[in-house]
Amino acid sequence: MARDRLSPPGRTSSLNISSTSTMVPSGSSSSSGLPLEKPGEQDITDSHADLEIQEEETAFEKDFHDRTEAKYSSNLPHTKTPFKQKVKRNFPPGGKLQPFRLLRQDIRNIRSRYLSDWTTFNQLVFASAVYVFFTNILPGITFASDLYVLTGMTWGTIEVVFSTGLCGIIFSLFSIQPLTILGVTGPFSVLAENIYSLCQDSFHVDFLSVMAWSLIHAGWMHLLLAIFNAHDWTMQYVTTFSAEIFSLLNSVIYFHKAVQELQRNHDAVSFASFLYSVIGAIGTFLVAVVLSTANSWKALFHRYIRMGLTEYAAAISIILFIGMPHIGELATLDKQTLAVQTTFRPSSPDRTVFFVQFWKLPVEWIFLSIIPGAIITILFYFDHEISSIICTLDRYGTKKPGGFAWDIVLLGTTTAICGILGIPPANGLLPQAPLHSESLLHTVKTEVTITNEKTGDRNIEIKEREEIYEQRWSPFLQAAGILIFVSPPFQHVLGLTPTSVLAGLFLFMGEQSLTVNPILFRFFYILTPPSELPPLPKGIKNYWGIHGYTVLQIVMTGIIFYVTLTVAAPAFPVIIIALVPVRLLVMNKIWARETLRFVDAWACKDGTPEDDEDRKNGISTSQEEEEKVKSRGVLGEESV
Repeated sequence: MARDRLSPPGRTSSLNISSTSTMVPSGSSSSSGLPLEKPGEQDITDSHADLEIQEEETAFEKDFHDRTEAKYSSNLPHTKTPFKQKVKRNFPPGGKLQPFRLLRQDIRNIRSRYLSDWTTFNQLVFASAVYVFFTNILPGITFASDLYVLTGMTWGTIEVVFSTGLCGIIFSLFSIQPLTILGVTGPFSVLAENIYSLCQDSFHVDFLSVMAWSLIHAGWMHLLLAIFNAHDWTMQYVTTFSAEIFSLLNSVIYFHKAVQELQRNHDAVSFASFLYSVIGAIGTFLVAVVLSTANSWKALFHRYIRMGLTEYAAAISIILFIGMPHIGELATLDKQTLAVQTTFRPSSPDRTVFFVQFWKLPVEWIFLSIIPGAIITILFYFDHEISSIICTLDRYGTKKPGGFAWDIVLLGTTTAICGILGIPPANGLLPQAPLHSESLLHTVKTEVTITNEKTGDRNIEIKEREEIYEQRWSPFLQAAGILIFVSPPFQHVLGLTPTSVLAGLFLFMGEQSLTVNPILFRFFYILTPPSELPPLPKGIKNYWGIHGYTVLQIVMTGIIFYVTLTVAAPAFPVIIIALVPVRLLVMNKIWARETLRFVDAWACKDGTPEDDEDRKNGISTSQEEEEKVKSRGVLGEESV
């Protein structure tokens, strides 16, 4: 046994082997069911094993035997884990970081649904296409007017229309979630305008080349996010805290753009024309707002007329105020109209084709463009994922398999293509994506047979549920319709639009986004006397914590908006992303758990961070969840 204690760790001594051999009859088997050797054979085998083990002794093991008087630990000597094994630990099969896991799943889902997406077409689908066409192209040309001025005529109406139509068609044909509507967004417009300012005023480098490389870098970054299943380890941590701030920021940007448009009118036309511009902007806004409530006019008109007025409120208002300046004495007023092209060519007089010679950019700027590329990736990824999630909520009754990874690959591809073509990239739109789903909602009646257990009688009941038509026709038709407007005749039609009307449309878009934001509802409760406030659920003593939460959201929105007006504007998406860890790691140490459970929730899944924490600790939250659901309407969360 002395030799046993001195045997090198990880090795069995010859004494140990021979002493454990057992004489058993031939043909006997061990407890494991394996036959054992005959006694003679076992001795021979043992001796050969001793020789082989002794020959395989390393220098370390020989030195170990020589130190017979030393005291030894029973721990095995430390060995370095192979790199391949470390990688496997971090990327286990089926784990969150296993490459291509979600992509493979998405491709299977596309194959299972693709043909059926083209077999559904009816009047409601066509009406949805028309509705989304107006809600997409009108904000697009509004941003185009702003971009045309703030990018030195580099990007204008034709670039925005081209991008919206091209990216929309690609997504309608190849995406896994065709309900998502793409277009040029307000946050990206702010980002592009500031990058242009930096390129022209500070660094004196070609804007289109820098933007092309930024979008190319954003393309491969999107690809990496999809390959390593970013949806599973990013969006599951996003709560409505940051999503509501992002939505409020969009509303503020819309209002600010409207003021900027009117300010440019003031500087360019006579005072009388400017006054009419203000009237045109406010008139466009008010008519659109009033018509958008037509569904509530139950004492007036047939319901189909009310539905039509509601769905086409913005289009009717814009057409009305485009035509009004051409009537009577108003026709003599100076009017600032949308700048368009008479031929299919870029807006900038220095360009003749939609192509950027991006390889001519100095090498150092190719690498520096990774920074804006990363910022664009953060903005697009967050915006597109939220848009895709909201337009496929459970209340829309979606049944077909969906996904996110493949659409992120597609988004990266279209982003890089737009960079090479020299046009602004498009991504998922809010509120157009959920509005698309709303326009496809219809009632489905199903017969349910109910058997009475006592009498055995069977009764047939008709149950109604709402679901949407999941298909590709409506996104394809609206995108194709938008793409037609790059042709000179349709560009001429767009050129009739006064910029004051676009200012009114900005106001309308901001109002529509703001009125469904829970921050607005909670802000009204700050102004309400405590005696008039609804009772709170058990665990929340008063409204002070809720008011503080709301004020923080408003202050953070103000800070981010202020950043968009400074030289640091290109970094504002990073601040929005930073709100995610702030909510999960900091705010739970300041606000009471029940308060956070009441006002916040996961943006992309059911429940709240507090619910998940309770489940980990084995605490039941069913009663608290029931109380939360009952009082959900108190803070306007039903409108999310």
